Amino acid sequence: MNSEKQRFVNVLNSKGEPNRENESGNNEKNDDVGVDSCSEQEEKEDHRSDRIKETGQATLDDGKNKIHLMTIIGEIEGHESGVSGGKATKYDHILPELAAIEDSSEVDGLLILLNTAGGDIDAGLAIAEMIASLSKPTVSLVLGGSHSIGVPLAVASDYSFIVPSGTMLVHPVRMTGMIIGAPQTYEYFKRMQDRITGFIASHSRADQEKLERMMMNTGELTKDLGTILIGRTAVDEGLIDEVGGIKEALKKLHEMIDARKR
Repeated sequence: MNSEKQRFVNVLNSKGEPNRENESGNNEKNDDVGVDSCSEQEEKEDHRSDRIKETGQATLDDGKNKIHLMTIIGEIEGHESGVSGGKATKYDHILPELAAIEDSSEVDGLLILLNTAGGDIDAGLAIAEMIASLSKPTVSLVLGGSHSIGVPLAVASDYSFIVPSGTMLVHPVRMTGMIIGAPQTYEYFKRMQDRITGFIASHSRADQEKLERMMMNTGELTKDLGTILIGRTAVDEGLIDEVGGIKEALKKLHEMIDARKR
């Protein structure tokens, strides 16, 4: 009798009762999947934070377009390191990144945030030429300031913005170290200056002769030659395309990317 009752219970378990052990096992597996998914997401967020902290760069992805965000801040470093402890942008880091952006099939456009006091002329022009030669849509946004060699960097993109309080300083070429008092020195300075004003004029609505006059302005700066352009004035002078912030810059870049895809 006991054996028949046991068989009856076994039949019920095999047909009507769920397998508790399997159910528990499945739940444990599902829990493991959830934990793995959370861990992967946290790892991605950590990597994103580290990338922003170390390089000032990030990828913006709205599910439709992927935009590479690049920051150019502080001093533009050349062959020598800048002031110790100061913020700096290293051209030997930026140039390979720009090449990777051009070669990437995943990046649709480039947004450049600028807040720089200027720096090495050759390094700045090298970065500007790379930006100008990209085939993908590029937009720049001047925040704080984009002075000296930062002016070519701001105008190198396909379209440029400046916030209302943003500034741009146009001034003559400066050099440090030993300078030989000879006519050749002046000619060298003039040729360096022509490289800068020529690039700016060819990538903006500004006139080269007017740029040179702004560089030599003696009535605006107390301890230097040059001209400061603030927000709307930079647009009126033809250096920058439009006054706006991050909202306007991203909107414009998405429009350019969508037009290119069409």
